[in-house]
Amino acid sequence: MTTPSGTTLSVTDVTATIKQYGNFVRLSDVVQFNSIDPVLQEAAEVLGENAGETLDELARDVLTAGTTVQYSNESGTNPDARGSVGASDILSATEIKKAVRTLQTNKAKKITRIVNPDTGYNTSPINAAYIGIVGPKGLYDLKGATGWVPIEKYANKADVIDGEAGALDEVRFILSEKSKVWTGAGSGSIDVHATLILGANAYGVSRISGEAIKNIVKPLGSAGSADPLDQRATSGWKATFVTKILNESAMLRLEHAVSS
Repeated sequence: MTTPSGTTLSVTDVTATIKQYGNFVRLSDVVQFNSIDPVLQEAAEVLGENAGETLDELARDVLTAGTTVQYSNESGTNPDARGSVGASDILSATEIKKAVRTLQTNKAKKITRIVNPDTGYNTSPINAAYIGIVGPKGLYDLKGATGWVPIEKYANKADVIDGEAGALDEVRFILSEKSKVWTGAGSGSIDVHATLILGANAYGVSRISGEAIKNIVKPLGSAGSADPLDQRATSGWKATFVTKILNESAMLRLEHAVSS
């Protein structure tokens, strides 16, 4: 019996610079005295939404700068740049199948786990698929595409992802109101929309341990002599965050028009 020589693993370092982000609101004593609602609590809820949207946009801008791109060709004019995407180049089953073919050719693996949105960063299994992130107008066109399956018709609803709208071919689509739009960048100055299709390990996010995100409340009078009459309070959020593309071949940006 002969023992094979085996293969040596290699490690590639990926570096990224984590930055700090945040926002806050000022609340006067008059507002708190005159309101029948818990103002600080409601402010924290609004700021929580603001934090989520901010980090979502930061990640979006990194991912939509990837180098694997497909321009919709429903008009048959062979667009090869953002400026050549025409009004009829909307999302279709054909475009999604082309994107899947590209990912498969690139040997991009399907996603089989998702990260739970909690502080534990646990993972949950899902049915293997590529994950698409699509905006409301793009989703409208997908709903009319041949082969579209809405989530209410899934055979197994146990692993539906938060925000998931449906599936087409081998892609499960999640709705994002923050999807990228290049205003007036297409043929005839139409808006060009981006739909992302992701495979496993396409990108990563990181934070500073213990400083992922915080809600910071400064009550009335906490400013000392800077607030001598205890008139001002603040509520805000602070987060550390970075997104980094790990594998350009495992993701694709599909640029397209939308129905009017």
